[in-house]
Amino acid sequence: MHSHNRASIGHQIKYALRRPQRIPGHVRRLGRNTWLRLSTRDHVDYYRAVMKSDVSRGPERAAGSKSHGRWLALGQMQFDYLQRHGLKPEHRMLDIGCGNLRAGRLFIDYLDTGNYYGVDISPDLLMAAQKTLVDHGLRDKLPHLMPVKDLRFAALPDEMFDVIHAHSVFSHFPLHVIEECFQHIGRIMKPGGWFDFTFDRTEGKEHQVLREDFYYRTETLMALADKHGLRGTFMDDWERLRHRQSKIRITLLDAEPGAERVTMVRPQDEQNEQRHTVADRIMQDLR
Repeated sequence: MHSHNRASIGHQIKYALRRPQRIPGHVRRLGRNTWLRLSTRDHVDYYRAVMKSDVSRGPERAAGSKSHGRWLALGQMQFDYLQRHGLKPEHRMLDIGCGNLRAGRLFIDYLDTGNYYGVDISPDLLMAAQKTLVDHGLRDKLPHLMPVKDLRFAALPDEMFDVIHAHSVFSHFPLHVIEECFQHIGRIMKPGGWFDFTFDRTEGKEHQVLREDFYYRTETLMALADKHGLRGTFMDDWERLRHRQSKIRITLLDAEPGAERVTMVRPQDEQNEQRHTVADRIMQDLR
């Protein structure tokens, strides 16, 4: 959890004074990101270009791991947590932002053959994922790896997945992209299924840094989930692990006893969606 605003001028000045050796790298990244933003049509396309640039320096670093040991440890942490919290071999799982299979290699090995589906907006990371499959001897488990252009999941069937997982995905996207995911996630989730995602949490002002890292208050994401017929649960025990992000578990509201039935949005009727809740006011404040 982050209590300070990393985008504020005061924080940036203090950071630069403490770590002057990092200033040149930050300036280079700022310049690169500015160019990529000007040459891409939307945020997903922009972040796909960021990943392409980062993968050229190594897929594990592009996936957010500074060393191979850290890559292994973070993958193990994700796997252990989901296994303790209900993941079974017979489950069909969707791994959003699977990258080069930092955790996916463990999910693939654990799940029954053919039950792992990994999607990513970065074709470059998915190419690296194929190497991970070979290196770890997982080809016979028949995982499904698919590039996607957005988080609408238009190519995936209704009520397909028992478990959906997105680690360090929403930390890189503005709120309207997260809403796009929430708007469609219920369609592909089985009744009784669940969706775990991590996010960079702040108790202060919501903000972003370099259009790469986005910080949200828990209540913002909870309200957004509620808007789309989803129930969010903050996973307190995740906070005890050595990870800076927080985790929320999403379930279908209409799967709960006594809950009012909610119709999930399909691609063909999404423009007719007119439901308004407190999330609309929160989003309006963020614009």
